[in-house]
Amino acid sequence: MTWHVWQVSPFITSIFFILGVFTLYQVLYDWLKSVMHLKKINVDDDRLNAVFGVLYMLIFIFSMQSTLVGKTISWEFMNFQIIALVFCAYFLNIHMPYRIFIPIVLIYMIFNASIGYWESWCHAWTLIMCYESFNHIRRFQNDKFQFINYILVGICFGGLMWFFVKIKFNLTWATFYEEWFYLIIFEILLYSYVNMILRDSKLKLHLVEFANHDALTKIENYAAYNSKMKYLFDTSRRNNLHLSMMMFDIDHFKHVNDTYGHLAGDQVLQHVADITQTVINANDPHIKFYRTGGEEFNVVFPGYDLDATKVIVQQIFAAINNTKVNYNGTDINISISMGVSAISEADMRPNDLYSRVDDNLYHSKNNGRMQITAD
Repeated sequence: MTWHVWQVSPFITSIFFILGVFTLYQVLYDWLKSVMHLKKINVDDDRLNAVFGVLYMLIFIFSMQSTLVGKTISWEFMNFQIIALVFCAYFLNIHMPYRIFIPIVLIYMIFNASIGYWESWCHAWTLIMCYESFNHIRRFQNDKFQFINYILVGICFGGLMWFFVKIKFNLTWATFYEEWFYLIIFEILLYSYVNMILRDSKLKLHLVEFANHDALTKIENYAAYNSKMKYLFDTSRRNNLHLSMMMFDIDHFKHVNDTYGHLAGDQVLQHVADITQTVINANDPHIKFYRTGGEEFNVVFPGYDLDATKVIVQQIFAAINNTKVNYNGTDINISISMGVSAISEADMRPNDLYSRVDDNLYHSKNNGRMQITAD
C-alpha cells in the first residue's frame, strides 16, 4: 500500500505542476497584452503570443533541464518538454520555420551535453517533425476529428521519442511504457484544460461584447462610450491632442413611434446607424460611433479639431437627411439635428465636453431642427 501511494503521488504532483505552468503563462500573457493595449503599443496579438510563448517555454525547459545536465537521470523531465512543445505547436499555434527551430535544438543539445549521441539526433529530428505535425493539424484539421488527430499525433511521436531515450539511457521496457503512458495522460489533460480555459475566455469576450454593444443597432453603447471617452479625454489633455465630438438625434422620433409603431422606430434607428457607420468607415475607421440614448447618437473624433470634423459631419448630415425608410410600403421621412464641439483648456472632465455638445444639439432642435450647431 505504501509503494502504491509513493508511485501515484509524483504523478499527481506532475499534473498540477504542468497545469500550473500553463496557467501562469495565460496570466502573464493576458497581463502583457493588456499593458501593450493600454500604452497603445501597436503589436499584433498573434505575434506577441508567438514571441512570448516561445520565450516562456524556452526559459521553462532550460531552467528545468539545468538541474539535471550531465546526470544519468537527465531524461526525467522529458515529458514536460514534450508537453511544452505541444502547447506551443498546437494550442498557441505558433509556426516556427526550420531556420529558427534547428538552432534552438542544436543549442539545447550542446547545453544538455547530448550532441555526440546518435540517439539524441534521432530524438531531435523526431521532435521537430512532431512540432510540425501538431502545427499542421492545428491549422488544417477537421473539427469533427479534432481530438482524434491530436491524440494520434501525440501517441505516435511521443512513443518514438521515448524509444530513442530508452536506447540512449538503457531504460527498461517497464519504464518506457510507464513514461509513454504518463505522456498520453498529460496530453489528454492538457487538451481538456486548455479547451476549458478557451471556452471560458470566449464566453467572457462574448459577455463583454454584449455589455458594450447596443442589441438593436449593433454599434457600441453608452457604457462603451463612457469607458473609451475617459481614456481619450485624459490622453488628449495630457498630450495636448485634438479631440472633437458630434451628437445627433432623430427629429420627431416619438411621432414615428406613435404613428407607425415601435417596429418602424426600430427600423429607422437601424437605418440611421447603418448610414452613419458607412460614412465613418469610408473616411476614418478610427472615429468612434455610439448609441448613447433612445434616438441619440455620439460620434467621437480622436485627433480632430473642430474644422477637421466638418467634412465628415456634413456627409453624415446630408446622407441621413436625404433618405427615407420604407416600412410596410410607407415611406418615413427622416431628419436629424446635430451639435458639435471640441475639447478646450477649460474642460476638466469628459462631461464638460459632453455638456457643451449636448447644449449645441438642443440649440439646433430649439431653432427649427434639421441643422448643425458647432462652436
